[in-house]
Amino acid sequence: MTNLAQLQVFQSLNSSPNARLEHSAELGDGMGAALWNNHHDARDYQAPSHHTLSCYIDGGTETFRRESPASKGAPGKLCVLPAGHESAWIINGKIRLVHLYFSQEQFALGCIGLLDREPRELQLREATFLDDPVQTQRFNQLINLNWNEPGERVLTSSLAHELLGHALLSQVGIRQGLKLKGGLAAHQRRQLVDFIEMQLDQPLSLGQLAGLCSLSEYHFARMFRTSFGLPPHQYVLARRLARARHLLRYGSLPLGEVALACGFASASHFANRFRQGLGVTPGEYRGAFLG
Repeated sequence: MTNLAQLQVFQSLNSSPNARLEHSAELGDGMGAALWNNHHDARDYQAPSHHTLSCYIDGGTETFRRESPASKGAPGKLCVLPAGHESAWIINGKIRLVHLYFSQEQFALGCIGLLDREPRELQLREATFLDDPVQTQRFNQLINLNWNEPGERVLTSSLAHELLGHALLSQVGIRQGLKLKGGLAAHQRRQLVDFIEMQLDQPLSLGQLAGLCSLSEYHFARMFRTSFGLPPHQYVLARRLARARHLLRYGSLPLGEVALACGFASASHFANRFRQGLGVTPGEYRGAFLG
């Protein structure tokens, strides 16, 4: 994910003289979090390029959307703000809230990995002032962690993944009237997903993947990105890191063997990629779940 300061929802609040940023962190895997307080304000969000999940922690009982003044927020209420949406908010009184930002690429990975659907077919449904005690509990756990301390940052990232997964299962719907153009056929997409998962411990080339679909590398790369929402090499790397997280959290293989099991040529290459993606080393990640 890009720097938090470049995200439109973050920018909108950060530019307000009445809003104060208490804490923020980039969590890796295309996600970031921010804890805010605000009072007597008006904020607009205009077609952000990222998705936002929001939870009211304190106050918000006089907060409403400009077009729906009768519907007010409250502690524990959730909002789902998809990429591309537009909303205008009035904040009377005080409010404290936490945001989880995630990229469209991370949404696409969730659609493929969790829902087994092509991302173009699906959309995150906009929602205001939802009641979902499970999600609210996760958000409250999130703000009680130290996002910058390596061990707790890992737990923060894990909670963020749980929040995103829950949102995908509960707040994603089919795009109506959609006529897909280009991209890979459904059976090709599933064949690629299965093949990549089975071969994550092996070197994978663009030509090898293109050959499965009987396409040139150039056309395959374009069609893959259309169907998967990101280029082939980014998808493969994301799946390697996802397997590594699972092995580190639930297994006991030495770090060098985890690296080989996930298709990294060396432990140092693995450590560099893991830190780039999650902001912590593989050892720090494993250690966070041993305490």
